[in-house]
Amino acid sequence: MTKLSIDTTYAKKRVDKALTEILKGKSRSYALRMIEEGKILVNGKPVKASYLLKDGDEITYELLADKPLDLNGKNLNLDIVYEDEDVAIVNKPKGMVVHPGAGNQEDTLVHGLLYELDDLATINGVVRPGIVHRIDKDTTGLLMIAKNDLAALGLAEQLKNHSCKRRYQALVYGSFVENKGKINAPIARDPEDRKKMAVVKTGKQAITHFTVIKRYKEFTLIECELETGRTHQIRVHLSYIGHPIVGDKVYGRRKVIGDQGQFLHAKCIGFEHPRTKKWLEFDSELPTYFQEFLNTLD
Repeated sequence: MTKLSIDTTYAKKRVDKALTEILKGKSRSYALRMIEEGKILVNGKPVKASYLLKDGDEITYELLADKPLDLNGKNLNLDIVYEDEDVAIVNKPKGMVVHPGAGNQEDTLVHGLLYELDDLATINGVVRPGIVHRIDKDTTGLLMIAKNDLAALGLAEQLKNHSCKRRYQALVYGSFVENKGKINAPIARDPEDRKKMAVVKTGKQAITHFTVIKRYKEFTLIECELETGRTHQIRVHLSYIGHPIVGDKVYGRRKVIGDQGQFLHAKCIGFEHPRTKKWLEFDSELPTYFQEFLNTLD
């Protein structure tokens, strides 16, 4: 166990945020796991992540024991569009969950990455190696993958400060009067259904920019750019303004069109390479089912 006395540097900061600064190279999720597993004591007592440190507090902490990676790689024919020693870009197909979790223990993107790549960052735990951000199971498109912890920290910082580019294309119901706009509405767990997210006054700030690409008789194809990255953000925001995504079984209309999932594709991603500092940007084509449905519209 390691002991540390708190001074004004960390006073009035949440303990989980302070730990990410104290434990150089460790993520906030790592700090949260330490708190959850009782590895953090303040003045000899366990605390919640939201505890605000005071000048003179004494933190006692123990790092988490390394766990062996117990997942096996599997050939899932991933579409890896770019790879170097630090990062990879993968084009995720519809129906694939990003990492193992409740009800999804096999055939996830992580299983495919373990088969395809020699190295993956471990900083986010044994079930999320290399994962720095996610897209939903039925959303297709580009994801950044970290092959080492340097890359994981660098990409996570860009996601946090909104300096990376993430553009999506979505087919939504209805017609927009404007050609572009900004949705600024806080998102949190739906108080009436904890399995869903919703626009909630006390939620976290969420900002989505949209631009109309093409108008159809009953639908509109739009491009969305994320300024923040809340769970289900685009789906929740578009539903909130009365233009739910076509095919969305959770936030869309009761009668669902198609059986391919929501028509939402992570088309473009750009970021500063964590080692070389050069700007990298990648673009992807709409998946076949998406383009074929657009071809039927007038």
